Amino acid sequence: MKKRVLKLLKENRDGLTVQEIARALKVSRNTIPIVLAELKGAKKIRIRPVGKAKLHYIK
Repeated sequence: MKKRVLKLLKENRDGLTVQEIARALKVSRNTIPIVLAELKGAKKIRIRPVGKAKLHYIK
């Protein structure tokens, strides 16, 4: 799952929200934050708050 998320973020350099990632990968919206937290801990992604949403980018 981590590789799929990283590949998707690499293809979308403008950043994606949790909902957009979940929709693109056809997985539950509740699954994505777990994967993103692991990737953030590994310093492979960065997160930028935009209003109520958070955009996720690959480093």
